[in-house]
Amino acid sequence: MEKEQLIDIANTEMPFGKYKGRRLIDLPEPYLLWFARKGEFPEGRLGELMQLTLAIKIEGLEGLITPLRH
Repeated sequence: MEKEQLIDIANTEMPFGKYKGRRLIDLPEPYLLWFARKGEFPEGRLGELMQLTLAIKIEGLEGLITPLRH
């Protein structure tokens, strides 16, 4: 995990779907798990950040993200 990735997770908004406009860190864990089960995270940077967000949530590390919000 790089600090830049954590900052992006704290401040990047979901660009589509049911949770469009929510910051990645605010996405519900079941929603991220749905992508993981399907094996279909979006391609590119967004998919990488979503996978990292899921790992952070599973490990209970959301507190790392809170101070990074703008």
